[in-house]
Amino acid sequence: MSSPVSVTVTQQLDYQFLVDFGASIPALQADEPEPLGAGTGPSPSELLLAGVANCLTASLLFALRKFKQDAGGIRATATARIDRNQENRLRVQEISVAISLGKLGSEIEHLERILSQFEAFCTVSQSVQQGIPLVITVEDGAGVRVK
Repeated sequence: MSSPVSVTVTQQLDYQFLVDFGASIPALQADEPEPLGAGTGPSPSELLLAGVANCLTASLLFALRKFKQDAGGIRATATARIDRNQENRLRVQEISVAISLGKLGSEIEHLERILSQFEAFCTVSQSVQQGIPLVITVEDGAGVRVK
């Protein structure tokens, strides 16, 4: 089953672009950081990180709900390691995503099984990691690493 998704990106001024998601979603202004742009919106790298982190947290929520579990809130911080490649061009070399649950791991039934499968539900991270290594960690509400 193919399901097309599209956005339209239109230059506004210098490196500022309006990202149009369609009629039902507000547009977003993206911009490169200084010195290229003015930093008035998220950069393309930040948008990539947002897509990966959002998809992973939504996938974790989906897996939790399959087992009728509540994590007490989910938060994710995605960080990219950007460095130069052999042609001296900047590239995203690795993405790390640190996910935090609101509850203690011991309060979430079937947590081990949930954590073993949630990544497979994430369309974006599964696609991105074909070209960029991903490091994903999960901590519970007490800061104990559960994955």
